[in-house]
Amino acid sequence: MLKQQLRAISSLLTSVTFIGICVGMTSTLLSLRATMEDFGTLTTGMIMSAYFIGFLFGTTRAPKDIRRVGYIRAFGGLAALGAASVLIQAVWIDPLVWFVMRFMTGFAMSAIFVIVESWLNTMADNRNRGKVLSVYLVLIYGGLVIGQLLLGIADPSGFVAFALVALLMNLSIIPILISVTVEPSGNEPRKVPLGELFKIVPLGLVNAFIMQACFAMFYGIGPMYALYIGLTVEQVSLFMAAFILGGLLAQAPIGFLSDRIDRRWIMAASAGIAAVMSLILSQLNADSVALIYLCMGLLGACALPMYSLGMAHTNDFLEKDQMVGATGAIIKVGAMGAIIGAPLVAVLMEFGGVDYFFLLLMALTASVSVYSLFRIGKRPKARLQTHSAFAMVPPSATSDGVLTALAEEMQEGEADGPGPMPRPTND
Repeated sequence: MLKQQLRAISSLLTSVTFIGICVGMTSTLLSLRATMEDFGTLTTGMIMSAYFIGFLFGTTRAPKDIRRVGYIRAFGGLAALGAASVLIQAVWIDPLVWFVMRFMTGFAMSAIFVIVESWLNTMADNRNRGKVLSVYLVLIYGGLVIGQLLLGIADPSGFVAFALVALLMNLSIIPILISVTVEPSGNEPRKVPLGELFKIVPLGLVNAFIMQACFAMFYGIGPMYALYIGLTVEQVSLFMAAFILGGLLAQAPIGFLSDRIDRRWIMAASAGIAAVMSLILSQLNADSVALIYLCMGLLGACALPMYSLGMAHTNDFLEKDQMVGATGAIIKVGAMGAIIGAPLVAVLMEFGGVDYFFLLLMALTASVSVYSLFRIGKRPKARLQTHSAFAMVPPSATSDGVLTALAEEMQEGEADGPGPMPRPTND
């Protein structure tokens, strides 16, 4: 069953792998180039946060456009928009221009990920959701590792690295253009407001908010931190790659394990170990490069699977027709956390010291671990469910009901604002 599901969306996963290469390469490239251009820690943090501001805006506005033009044309247009924004950053080295272009890139990527992740959650059930999301994220992380390693051969101070990112973004369009695409079917989606989702699965939203803040810190400011402690550009690439490689290797085993054990125990253990690794890394410098790489790999192995664990845990407690709306809501909440992450750690490093980078990461991951343990006592493990997955449709067709529901849910969130989150309940 799992093999059939993955085969049905293989072209989509191939395209997303290309996108993963671009995302991983771009964030590190811009952070390194900003340091070379002497933008400053705070300015760089603001530029990096623009990506997540665009990401948030994309979740509230893009679904309407996708519904009008269809999945395939939307994916192609968004990939082209991302490629154009990267090229503009290559030819116009200015903090304000970079801020605007990072916003545009985030907008494009958010729409792409809303499409992909809603498909995956709709096709999966509680018996294999961890496996399906793990395969998806293994491909993403594989792309991120390749992106980091490509920086070892492409000089961040020149034009070639930017051109390579634009080329790969355009190549990502090809797989879904030349093959039959799979879209969700079989259930009429309904809206899932943030307040309702928080009452149903508070841990899913808390995890998304905090962990995306951590990821924004790492991808946005991590390369700058590595330079500050004395690593060379080549070592910075390995520093970043070790983190992502650790996540890639651990993603599938942790995902498979979470389908057998209460996901909250796995989340608590993973986040707790990530906090310990962060504390150790805060005490290391360029004199301990090998130990840094090892600890970065272990940190990535524990931290990166947290996103799919939280997503799978959330969907374990939802009905089939709630999953598409919930995907958009989780992405929205994660984007809110990511907007805060990079500027927050940049301010702490600017006025407090470089050590605050990993100390803040430690505090955030520890809080997720503690909250996961707290939620275990509040409700039993989710019951097993089975669902009909996907239906094959021609590339020209669109799932109007899915995107209409997602667009309406996002419009409602846009009109009402996120508002204060209610306290967790006993469910």
